[in-house]
Amino acid sequence: MDLGTQASGYFVTKAHDRLRDKVRDFAETQVRPRISEMETSRTVHHGLSRLIAEQGWIGVTIGPEYGGMGLGHLAKTIIIEELSRVSGAMGAMVQASQLGVAKILHFGNDDQKNQWLPAIASGACLPTIAVTEPDSGGHVLGMTATAERDGDDYVLNGRKVFVGNSHVGDLHGVVVRTGHGSGGLSAFLVESTRPGLSLGKQQSTMGLHGFSFGELVFDNCRVPRENLLGEEGSGLAVAYSSSVLYGRPNLTAVSLGIHQAIVEQTVTFAVTHLRYGQALSELPTVKQKLGQMQSQLMTARLVAYHAAHLLDQGVPCDTELMNAKLVNVESSLDSARLAMEIHAAYGLSTDRPIERYVRDAYHIYAPAGTSDVQRLRLAEAALGRTRGQWSQRLSAELRTPYGPAVTTRAAESVPSARRPAS
Repeated sequence: MDLGTQASGYFVTKAHDRLRDKVRDFAETQVRPRISEMETSRTVHHGLSRLIAEQGWIGVTIGPEYGGMGLGHLAKTIIIEELSRVSGAMGAMVQASQLGVAKILHFGNDDQKNQWLPAIASGACLPTIAVTEPDSGGHVLGMTATAERDGDDYVLNGRKVFVGNSHVGDLHGVVVRTGHGSGGLSAFLVESTRPGLSLGKQQSTMGLHGFSFGELVFDNCRVPRENLLGEEGSGLAVAYSSSVLYGRPNLTAVSLGIHQAIVEQTVTFAVTHLRYGQALSELPTVKQKLGQMQSQLMTARLVAYHAAHLLDQGVPCDTELMNAKLVNVESSLDSARLAMEIHAAYGLSTDRPIERYVRDAYHIYAPAGTSDVQRLRLAEAALGRTRGQWSQRLSAELRTPYGPAVTTRAAESVPSARRPAS
């Protein structure tokens, strides 16, 4: 039984429902059969990543004038959620590409938008964003990778780690240092084929098998001045706005999809597993845990959809986005613990999917700020110490300008692909 996708009806339209059906059908028929392969290989699945991109879903927030769907952030949440319900890795693949979309939408000039947004919307280009470094982590101002001006070019040197879609991406949005202090960061579009750019060896990880989040190495990588995003010195804005307005809600959606899978799988196990001559689900202690999990899932979805809805309305909602990630990550991890308690020793077997869901859930904790970071920022809001909101600064661009007729046609036009991925 599907527990919860009918919730949050205030935010969800029939167009959203149709989109959900198409993504769920794709996930069940095209993604689920490849999970065993991804778990065994523990490396990026290039073919499936490309097949998902070809559905047009990376362009969900890109306007029709660039060939995108123009459906906005709630539709993006539903796409990521439904893919993550089957495979956290493929949900993570889509969410990471959405970060790459953000930098071009909000900071790209007309030439850059005309060149890259249609390619992204069609699935021909998978974008990424690269900010984190080995020695600075989430401390953006601590980065040391550099770009030095050389005539009409910039020469990039340094390393970036934990880059989502590192090994499948075509266009990397790279934030590096061009000067001192907070005004000394700049962002560049760097094609994956640029000489001087290489990939670190993809490391095996605990979960999200099939998704790559690895290292980019820049060794005198030369890019033309035309690849500069915005003005020199706007890199901090690129990094922060992408993380707050896209990273947090995108990861919230991944967490929500995994959470849904955890609840569904645990209910199925409890209903079909017998103890003392009856279904495990009839035991009062198990019912209590199932009720807690269902409550957490319903609350998590409401919080996630509300934050995405506010983004679509173009109203200030930084705190709602922080809270959505906090609530979704923490509740999914709590439900994962309860699920393992119900499964007991059965949950340890790799023959059952619950252990994969638990491993994947932990991967969503750190990116775009740990729960501790979200709490600190929310405390600053409670104390009245915030310094403005990115959602307010970019409100006009975040508001979905397309009416119901456009969004409905876009949702209906999404194909349910059947051809196999290589």
